[in-house]
Amino acid sequence: MKSVDISLNSIDKVKSFVNDITKFDIDFDLVSGRYVIDAKSIMGIFSLDLSKPIQLDIHSDNEATVNQILEVIKAYEC
Repeated sequence: MKSVDISLNSIDKVKSFVNDITKFDIDFDLVSGRYVIDAKSIMGIFSLDLSKPIQLDIHSDNEATVNQILEVIKAYEC
C-alpha cells in the first residue's frame, strides 16, 4: 500500500479525480481524520472536509501500477 496527500478543493477537481482513478481496477481509500471512504465515490468525497489535504491510500503491491497511478494523480498532490 502506498499513501499520498492530495488536495481536492473544488468540485471540478473532485470530478476529474474520480474519473482518473476509476480507470484502475484496484481499491483506493481517502482518509480524513477518523473517516475512511472509498475514493471512487463522489458522494463519499463530498462528505469529507475538503479544505484540508486528504490522504489517499493506494491498495496495490504492483510497483508498475502504483507508479502509473502516481503519474495520473500528480495534479492533485499537495
